[in-house]
Amino acid sequence: MATKQKLLTDISLKGLEIAPSQIRGAVRIVPLLRREVRGDLRLMQRNYNEDITIVSLDGKIAEPGMKYYSYVPHGLVMSWSDDGSPLASFGGQIIKSDGKRLDCGCATVRLMHRMAKREAKNQLRFLPLHLAMEGFLSLFFSGPDIAWSEYSKYALSHGLGSRSEMSVNGRYIAGLEDALRVFEIHPRQVGVLVFVAETLASAFVVPTPEDYRALHTSLLEDFYGELIYEYSLMFDKPLPMDLSVDDSTINSLADLRSAIAKMRSDWAAFQGFMAEGLLQRQLNSQRVFTAGPFVLQRFITDLRLKEENHIGEAIIRENGELEYLKTYRLSTAQTRRVYLLSQLHFYNWNIDATAKALGNTREEFVTRLETAGFGYLLNQQVRDAARKKGKK
Repeated sequence: MATKQKLLTDISLKGLEIAPSQIRGAVRIVPLLRREVRGDLRLMQRNYNEDITIVSLDGKIAEPGMKYYSYVPHGLVMSWSDDGSPLASFGGQIIKSDGKRLDCGCATVRLMHRMAKREAKNQLRFLPLHLAMEGFLSLFFSGPDIAWSEYSKYALSHGLGSRSEMSVNGRYIAGLEDALRVFEIHPRQVGVLVFVAETLASAFVVPTPEDYRALHTSLLEDFYGELIYEYSLMFDKPLPMDLSVDDSTINSLADLRSAIAKMRSDWAAFQGFMAEGLLQRQLNSQRVFTAGPFVLQRFITDLRLKEENHIGEAIIRENGELEYLKTYRLSTAQTRRVYLLSQLHFYNWNIDATAKALGNTREEFVTRLETAGFGYLLNQQVRDAARKKGKK
């Protein structure tokens, strides 16, 4: 009997190797190589051409309920075998229709059911990164559980209401398209760590080298945070970081081989250190789908206001090996918003208790909520009192 697989508590690169990076402009791409490719899990890209996609989160697109709106350029189709046997390439397989396409004249719309939808016994379609972003947007979405007098009628009836976040398409990240076009792809490469101005922008891992070659340019269709976009415009080259071999210690080919191996090992360890804001960070994870020996999960790193924070999704094998990973770095403003919501949730949405825990006065905390864009949750009397106190 199969054991129930645990949720992710941290991201490790078990089963992967970090190769020397390649640099173009401010973009540094670090290849990730897989030690053993099994082939019993495959991912295929399914392209969409609509201007906007509406995803019904409860699976009933024509009925009232929670909906997710975004530009979705493609989905991923996951196929797996239960017995560990390798799967053939998707190239000759028939692609199913996915949702319904509407032409509204000024724009085209795709209507879809669920972020992750099972299409066959061993086939699942999901929307990469949007799966993680929808989980992020829905955090503490229901609002106050207690009818505190400070909250507006809207907040008590509808919770947070409609939440939105802004991101930037990868084609607008200066230098990324050139980097993906000219960089070498290693024979065993299954993923990358993408740095912009030495800031971790994204991590991407797939099951096989064949999958990676097919999905290499899909990084341009991913979305990135405002910070990454600004860094790509502000900086035109990364920090100088060079490693070299001390030729005074080289007396033979064996010495040279050993020195180069050590240099590569040191460089891989350092590049892993550069990504420590994601790797080995504590995660809050949610199981999305169990597929035989694999589990699709989405996660958010433990929130740290003055450090980098990430959301993402992953597929993990029973032995803990990472088969799929895609991440998005939150901006400072996004981190601040979800942090305030998490603290309110922890203190049962009690304004005074939350303010005290954060070292704020009641008025200061109300002002923080206003600045973060959550002022509409509070009634006008509370907002006016805080504004009046602030002017004094």
